[in-house]
This record gives sequence, C-alpha cells and structure tokens, in this order.
Amino acid sequence: MFKNIAPSDLLRNIPLSVLLGLTDPKDVDWGRIRALQFNGIQEHSLLKIISAMVCGLLTVQWGIGRIDILFLGLWLAVLSALYIYSHFLLRKQASWQRKSINRSDMTIIYLTSLAGGSLWGAVFLLFSFNTDNMTMIPVWATIICLMVGSAMIFSAVPLSSILFISSSSAAMFFGWYYIGSLPMAVATGAIAVLLISACLMTGRSFLDSKVAEASLNEKSEVVSLLLKEFEDTGADWLWQTDTARRITHVSPRFAHALGESQEEIEGKPFLQLVAGESWESGNFSTALHELADKLKRRDSFSNMLIPVQINGENRWWELSASPKLDDSGVFHGFRGVGSDITEQRESADKISRMARFDTLTRLPNRLQLTEAVGKAMATAEKWNGRCGFMMIDLDRFKAVNDTLGHPVGDRMLGRVADRLRSIMSENELCGRLGGDEFAIVVNEASDTQYIELLAKKIIDTLSRPYEIDQHTLYVGASVGMAIGPRDGRTVEMLMRSADLALYRSKDQGGGAYTQYEPKLHVDAEERRVMEMALRKALENDELSLNYQPVVSAESGGVVGFEALLRWTSPQFGVVSPAKFVPLAEEARLIVPIGEWVMRTACQEAMAWPSTIKVAVNVSADQLTEPNFLDMVVSSLEESGLAANRLEIEVTESIFVHEATGATEMLDKIIALGINLSLDDFGTGYSSLGYLRKTRFSTIKVDRSFVQGAAKNAPESLAIIRAVVAMADSLGMSTTAEGAETEEEVKMIRKLGCRKIQGYYFGRPMIAHDARQLFRTFEGDNLEHNKKSA
Repeated sequence: MFKNIAPSDLLRNIPLSVLLGLTDPKDVDWGRIRALQFNGIQEHSLLKIISAMVCGLLTVQWGIGRIDILFLGLWLAVLSALYIYSHFLLRKQASWQRKSINRSDMTIIYLTSLAGGSLWGAVFLLFSFNTDNMTMIPVWATIICLMVGSAMIFSAVPLSSILFISSSSAAMFFGWYYIGSLPMAVATGAIAVLLISACLMTGRSFLDSKVAEASLNEKSEVVSLLLKEFEDTGADWLWQTDTARRITHVSPRFAHALGESQEEIEGKPFLQLVAGESWESGNFSTALHELADKLKRRDSFSNMLIPVQINGENRWWELSASPKLDDSGVFHGFRGVGSDITEQRESADKISRMARFDTLTRLPNRLQLTEAVGKAMATAEKWNGRCGFMMIDLDRFKAVNDTLGHPVGDRMLGRVADRLRSIMSENELCGRLGGDEFAIVVNEASDTQYIELLAKKIIDTLSRPYEIDQHTLYVGASVGMAIGPRDGRTVEMLMRSADLALYRSKDQGGGAYTQYEPKLHVDAEERRVMEMALRKALENDELSLNYQPVVSAESGGVVGFEALLRWTSPQFGVVSPAKFVPLAEEARLIVPIGEWVMRTACQEAMAWPSTIKVAVNVSADQLTEPNFLDMVVSSLEESGLAANRLEIEVTESIFVHEATGATEMLDKIIALGINLSLDDFGTGYSSLGYLRKTRFSTIKVDRSFVQGAAKNAPESLAIIRAVVAMADSLGMSTTAEGAETEEEVKMIRKLGCRKIQGYYFGRPMIAHDARQLFRTFEGDNLEHNKKSA
C-alpha cells in the first residue's frame, strides 16, 4: 500500500487536494483509503435517510397553509427518492466488499450530497419567498442541524459534507439577505465556515487513523512473514509459554542454547531455565526479578538483557516477548524471541572501558573526568558545598621525549600515573587529560589548607627522580586549581579556570601551585586580544628594532650592536618584549617575526663601519625551522653583509632540543663563518658539556652575576672568574651584560671580561641614533662620552 513513502511522513503532509479526494498522492495506493472512507459513510447511511425523512416531514408541516401543498409534496418526494437511492447505492457497493475504489467511483456520492444540499436550500428559499421570519427560523434551525450532522458523521469523505454544507448554506444566506435579515445571513455564513473547517479537521483525523491502521496491519503482515522466516531459517531462537509460564513448543535452537534436549525442556518453568543454579538459592539478579514481574503482569518487553547460567557458565541473553491473546482477548501465554549476546556484551564492555579510560596509564580519561566534575558540582550545589578541579602539567617532559624518545616518555607517564594513584584518597579521582596533562577531581574541597597540602604533595611526589631504562630522569609538576561553583558555574567554565591557573604556574617557571582568581581570566583575555594584534603587527609596520652598543672592555670603543625587537601597538602602546616575545613563541609567530628581524638587522648593519658586528637573538623554535639556514644565507646575500659581521645569540634552552637537530643547526651556522654567542650563561641548564661540542665565539654573563660581583658577592665573583677562565681556555670571548655603574665596569675589567654591554655605555637606540653615534664620535673613546650617549 505504501510503496516508497513512510506512513508517518504521509500523515504530516496530506495535501488539501488529496484530503478532498481531488488528487491521489504519489507512490501510495489511495484506492484502499477511499474504500475505508466509503465504509465510513456507509455505516451511517440508514441514520442519514431517517434523519432526512423526519426533518422533511417537519418542514412540510411548517409549510402547510403558507406554501402551495403541490410544491411541498413534490419537494418531499424528490428528497425521499434521492436519499433512498443513495442508501441502496451505498448498500450495493458495500455488498461487493471492494478493497479499492477509484476516484471516479466517488463522484455519485459527491453528486447526491450536492443534490441533497440543493434541495434543502431550495425549500428554505420557498419559505423565504412565501413566509415570515418566525416560520423561517425553525426551517433554518433544521437545516443547520443537518449541516452539523453531515460535518460530524459524514466527514470521512470531507468533500461530500462540504458540498452539502456549501449548497444549503448558500441558499439560506441568499434567503435571509432577500428578506433583509443581514445578521441571520452573516450568522449562516459563519456557521457554514466553521462547519467546513471542522469537517476538514475531522476528515484529516479520520484519514490519519485509517492510514495508521493500514500501516499497522501491513507491519503485522510483515512481522508474521519475518517470524515464519525466522523459524524456518533457524536464526537465534523462538520461545513460547503457556498460561502457567511453562515452556511449550520448544524449538531446536532454544534447546541448543540451554544445552538440553527438547524433551527435557518441555513443560519446565521458563524462569527456572533462565535462573539456572540461582533457582534453588533464590538469589536472583535484578534483571531476573524484572523479567518475572513482566511475565506476572503479562506486559510486553523488548531487548531485555538477562544474565543466565548455562551448565554453570555465565551468559547474557537478550529477550523480547509479548502476550498471546485470542480474538476474545483471552490470555494464552507468551511468545517471544531470544539470542545469546555474551560475546557482544563483552565487546561492548571492553569498548565502554576503552572509551572511559586512558589506554597508556589506565587512568580515567577526559570523558570520565568531565562526568566526574559534573557530578561533583551537582553535589556541591545541592548541599551548598565546594568541589575542586586540579590540572597538572609535567615540567621538562618534552625534553625527555625529545632526547630519549617516546617509548621512554610513555613509560614515564605510566610511572607518573602510579604515583598519582598512590596519593589519592576516596575524596579524589585522578585521570589523564592527554599528553603530559593530568587532572584530579576533588569531591569535597571546602578545606583550603587540605587542597594546598594536596597540591604540594603532588608536586613533591612527581618531582622525585625516575629510574627508567638505566636513566635517572627528573621532571617537575605545575598545578592549577579551581574551586566550584565559585570559579565556574559549569563544567566547562571550571575546567577553563583551572587551565588558566595552570598557565600561571607554568609562567612562573614550573614547580608551582596556583589557585584561580578572576584576574587570570582578565590576563588570558588580554593575551588573546594581544595575540590578535600581534598577528597584524608585522604587516602593519608596528615592529621596529633598537640597537644597544657592545664595547671593548679595554678601549671602550664600540665593537658591535645587539638588535632588540620593539613593538608599538596602536591598541596597547609600547609593549614590553618580555610580554610579547613569549606570546609570539606560543602563537608560532616567532618564525616570521624572527625572519623580519634578521633581514632588517643585516640591512641596517651595512650602514655601519665594516668592523662593527650586529647580534641577533634567535629562539629554539627558529633554529628547528627547516628553512632557517636558507633564510640566514638569503638575508646576508640580499644585504651584502659579511658572515663574520653577524652574530647569532642563543640561550641555553636550545640544548633541550638536541633531538630536534638544534645543535646540528648551530654547527652549520658556524660553518658559514657566522659568530655564535651563548646568552644568559649560568641561568639556565648550565650544560657545560655542550660548550665542548659547540664552538661558541662569545659567552655572555648574565647581569645578575655582574651586579653581585660589584657588591663583592663571593658566589658571583667565583662564577664570573670561572666563566672567564673557561672561555679563555676554549678560545672564546666573554661579554658582561647589564653594566650600569662605574663600579660594575671596573669590576668587570678586573675580572677579565673582554666586552661590556649595558646602560653605562648606552641604552638601546633607534637606527638613526646608532648611525649618528659613528659620525659624531668616530675614533673617540665611548666611555669618555657616555653621558652624551
């Protein structure tokens, strides 16, 4: 019946033309629906003729003495003939028991309805032409009643009722209008409109119910066919019970599933077979209790999962069944289907566990942690308490991965997970978010001191050395904490707050614990906006270079300049390099910005004397860029600067990138004749071994040691002496940074540093001022003119 269209879609989209029977929908056998419509009006055909005859006799009685009896008699005869003909026509059609009716077959029904409405309209016009208002009102009321009856009882065929209502109401409207009773005419029209609307609604409801009924019957036929095929092909198994819930008609597949013969199973209680050994002990599972309750209440059930015992082995069955009822509604037991889904269940459990646990560390994963945070927040809000969410990031873990490889890194993550488990109580749930990030959900976090002690314990525990594959490894941990619902009303907001706190801990150098405060969100938003502005800074020409002189410690003459990046933003003003350079590295903008710095510095250095060098700072990210060396060579060629006049400054942090080829890149730079300088020596990783492998031309001593030496601090004095001695032995030069006073300069010279850089000799200056420096003081000792500089 429904070929290519779903019945549910059809119900929602029956067009008006289809509803009225003027057209048929595509891909649907609408003839069967018309047959149902026909049966709907045929059931009430006798009521229709009786009502018409009674109302006709009443109308004739009201017209006697006012209207010519010949007209009345003729009208009643035609009316009676029409309704009798219609009744017998419907009975004849019904006797054929046709399953489908064509659209043309319905025409006679429409015509009889139109004729009936016209006859009633005609008699009202007779009354309006020959009687007064008081006589017309009962006739009008009678016809209105017939219209209402047609809209209610015969709306199975909406067009039939509409034709009757339209033709009779149109005549009554004209009749009232003819005698000058406009209110009655309007009332007649309004009633007609309402009845036609009701007729359409009732007709649509009738069609909806019949389409749904036909669809259900069709599905029942399909189900019967499928069940027959199911039994014939032996797929899974069928089961039946009698009224006492004992098994009947045992199928071979069902017997095989139970591991018994058909004769042994026949007549046994179904629940006993399913319960297995627990039948004697009475220790039934919840699912078995639910099954027993369904059978007792004679309720249908579908896809019910039941744990069963078959010969002592635990299995999982999926059962579906419905009660068997005869035509009288008498219960005769249950009939159902079942299947053994043990393997699927075990696979689903495994998949479910994999979806909720991290495979590497066996800790709860992000999904389970998120659910745990949601539950903890719901509990906290319910009892007016507090919960917590800690995010943990391992410090220096990337160095382990880069130097020893990912297998060692994975084993370290496993050890970290074991240590976290060892310090968790029932109040906490720890898991892995991904990478080297872990998290802890604290269900009850009202005690601030407890939270701080837990964070400190985490940092101390994870910072202890790890012995992996004969390597002693050291990593630290940074912790960020947020308290819910104070720091976030939703799970996402709370996790975001903890992430911001973690960012602050990492920004402090690691090994720290930070609790969220609203200022962190403000800072994060500022960073986001600043990053967007920084992305446009290069193309908007907002970046510039300043140059700070480096002088000879012996003569005080300028031997070079260090190029220092500056950013003047229309939105933020002059931004400190300490603020935007780390941001550029995080946003991976340092590579294009670094290239611009390199090309600009080389070009500017060509305006200086040929003995003056330019130093450019380069980050580890730039060094590991595949095209870095080509970019440096291109900058030298385009500017014409000699390679020995360029000095590339790197910090000790590059040595943690050894596995990414940073040290090999340094060797290639030196091979080009470019000078290499190690900046901030002694403040970072202190990798003395790399000084033997990489031939630096200069070691720069950090200003903190310079200031300490000027105050005669023994540690600073010892460090500078050691660095100078080591540099001299390796054929390297030393530059002391941050010299600001005469005492510091004297101490630097006394300790043997060859070059000095600091405010004492000159602040960072723009390119024009750097050029002017040579024109004004060329050949003079810069130390004697420091005030002008």
